[in-house]
Amino acid sequence: MSIEKMRLVKINGDNERLDELITAILGCGCFQPEPAGKYFSSSLGFLPNNEENRYSQMLSDIQSLLNEVGHTLSFDADAAKEPLTDDEIEHIKELRHIADKYTSRSAELSEQRAKCEEGLTKYAHFTGLSVELDKITELEYVRVRFGHMPKESLSKLNVVFERCPYFYYATCSTDKTDDWGVYFAPRNRIDEVDGIFASLLFEPIEIPSAAGSIANIMTAIDSNLQIIAEEEKELLDEANAIWKTESELANGIFSKLSVLDSAYQLKSYTIHNPHYFMMAGWVPQSDEKDFLEAINKIDGVSAETGDADPNRGEPPVKIKSLWKPLKYLVDPYRFYIDMYGTPSYKDIDVTAFVAVTYTILFGVMFGDMGHGLVLSIVGYLMYKLKKMEIGRILIPCGISSIVFGFIFGSVFGFEDLLDPVYKAIGLSGKPVSVMDSVNSVLLVTLVIGIVLTTLSMLLNVYGCIKNKRFGEAIFSNNGLTGIAVYLCGANLASRFMGGFAPIPSGVAAAVIGVGAVLLLVKEILIGAIDKHKDFMPESITDFILQNFFELIEYILSYLSNTLSFLRIGAYVLVHAGMMLAVFALAGENKNAIILIFGNIFVIAVEGLLTAIQVLRLEFYEMFSRFYGGDGKPFIPFTDKQFSIGGNKNEKN
Repeated sequence: MSIEKMRLVKINGDNERLDELITAILGCGCFQPEPAGKYFSSSLGFLPNNEENRYSQMLSDIQSLLNEVGHTLSFDADAAKEPLTDDEIEHIKELRHIADKYTSRSAELSEQRAKCEEGLTKYAHFTGLSVELDKITELEYVRVRFGHMPKESLSKLNVVFERCPYFYYATCSTDKTDDWGVYFAPRNRIDEVDGIFASLLFEPIEIPSAAGSIANIMTAIDSNLQIIAEEEKELLDEANAIWKTESELANGIFSKLSVLDSAYQLKSYTIHNPHYFMMAGWVPQSDEKDFLEAINKIDGVSAETGDADPNRGEPPVKIKSLWKPLKYLVDPYRFYIDMYGTPSYKDIDVTAFVAVTYTILFGVMFGDMGHGLVLSIVGYLMYKLKKMEIGRILIPCGISSIVFGFIFGSVFGFEDLLDPVYKAIGLSGKPVSVMDSVNSVLLVTLVIGIVLTTLSMLLNVYGCIKNKRFGEAIFSNNGLTGIAVYLCGANLASRFMGGFAPIPSGVAAAVIGVGAVLLLVKEILIGAIDKHKDFMPESITDFILQNFFELIEYILSYLSNTLSFLRIGAYVLVHAGMMLAVFALAGENKNAIILIFGNIFVIAVEGLLTAIQVLRLEFYEMFSRFYGGDGKPFIPFTDKQFSIGGNKNEKN
């Protein structure tokens, strides 16, 4: 995938043709406007368009209405071609009035239901009180307190009663920690008794006043809740019935308002004088010819295109589509790219890079044929049933796990299940026995780290050359100089450990020395080649000290980034180790329940951790070397993508 080239379009014409132009732009669906004042001179009487958009409030009213009644509206292109009438504007007000009545009554019923449920919760603790509530709360000489206190406080009641025998406490119910009850005390002694119960950590609660016993009151509340539920259902049925008769008309009004609102939004980007207007914006190069044909056929309007002016801001970013078979693999990973940030216009699109590396690394770290199959099925269901984008990523990751599971010889943790298959294809056994090749697994992951780190720096070099930053491509820590230092350092480390080292040690040390000097003064070299302003340092001493510490940071980052890839090997070993633990718990008889739940646990926990760790490697070990992610996406104005509201109450 790559970033499509954008063309800057400048349009001017008679004010009388502006509405016709806007209709054509919305029909094309490939134009993203920019404030025209950035690209035209406003010194000849051209002013921004400040015309009030009266349709915006109408759309807002419809959105509010839909949120309240819980329905959805979608764009009807045929209805949108008709003019909006005064009767339809009045109809919006009528619908608004109906919706207000519905929401007002709905809110009242919700409030009543909440009060009833709160009352039930409070009364439930005092069902053991058999006397009528209204009779004890209306006592003339006695005050009553309802509440709860810790069970330990009950044992202290006898002691405090000897000191103050002016109360009676009755337990109504108990739970794990508290005793719920009520105490009675003379009105002239209530302050003293309240102080005693406060010392016992008694927490009073307000009980709604009502007539009858607690049990009878709760029965009455249950009846009220049933009545409220029936009335809410009737109200909802009434709203749905109204919607059935109004939905077609409402869709038409919404479609017209959407186009009119978009037209006014587009107008706000223009500048104009009493006779002419000017407009500017972006069009993808692939749509340039068709767009210009649609605009230039309007009498009194002309348009021309040109390249972006770097002094007036970067163009928006549109990603080119891939060949369909590749699109199915790569497109899901757009989700991760968007999490990090849209590529800038001068960046390279790395979705394909992430799709390949993420899928392979996930498969290596989670290599099990059975687990991979489950993961793919779960991912497919997540996307098909819940439209979760992460589900599309799990499908290729699961397939990758199946492939590497075959290499590791693991099927739901069974390590010898595939032995007959290996013998049938002429192998003596599984290609890689993880637990018997610990050192080899870790060394291979270091090699993977070196390869991917180098590839990331090469992508940075490509991006720099593409944007004509040749000095940075050659002398930066992620440029050719950095690559030479990094690979020669890896070569020396490999030789020290007795591994593969194609570069002689003397040559590698010399390259590292020269490269370190170049990295030390890279700002001067890059500034001279790329023609930066004020690239020469004011103080040589400060410059050397600052860049010396930066050089140490570069070297440490090369080391830490490479070692970070050891987590790949660690997860390969962890996966095998966790399954060994599951089989150990299952015992010699291989308890089926333990094996099933053990596999479910490993798939859920390790699958999640693997996904996070691979994403971390992508973002921190690779992206940071070549990807900015500070671009803005291309969002064209169109008349084909309007939809508002929610269908929580909609009936099929």
